[in-house]
Amino acid sequence: MSDPVEMHRPIAVGQVGVLGLEREVIATAEECAAIAVRLRLPAVAALACRFRLVSLGGGVVAADGVLAAHVTQECVVTTDPFEAEVQEAFRVRFVPEDQFVEPDEEDLLDLESDDELPYAGTQIDLGEAAVEQLALALDPYPRKPGAALGDGDLPADPDDEPTSPFAALARRARPG
Repeated sequence: MSDPVEMHRPIAVGQVGVLGLEREVIATAEECAAIAVRLRLPAVAALACRFRLVSLGGGVVAADGVLAAHVTQECVVTTDPFEAEVQEAFRVRFVPEDQFVEPDEEDLLDLESDDELPYAGTQIDLGEAAVEQLALALDPYPRKPGAALGDGDLPADPDDEPTSPFAALARRARPG
């Protein structure tokens, strides 16, 4: 994971046993502002993430998480900012750097496998994991509710002719 991070919440791997451990991380206002800059969002008003951690042995920790965030996004149609709620359940595995293997192309296509997050030392960072999950959960093409493609864009009806400067010339050239 990269340094510095906007939301640093380290936890010692030794604290996580086979019976598990639950933790919740909540971003401060300053952290929300830094996360918005990192994710290129107009604003992040709130970010909270609950984790259920279980040691799998050998320094590997499985984490089931539930993320909740309130963000401001920019509509790809109108460029207007709008508020959005993000709710996402996820599962990741924290793996010591020396055991981490970069996924190959086939692994990347396996949507059922857990994402693996490498870590160095004896601590995992739940804050950074929460920010990464928020980044993955965001709609890459956010659209403000009610925003529609305007005139001159793709026709709603396939039989409609698109409007262009050449449409009038084409109609004049038709016999008829």
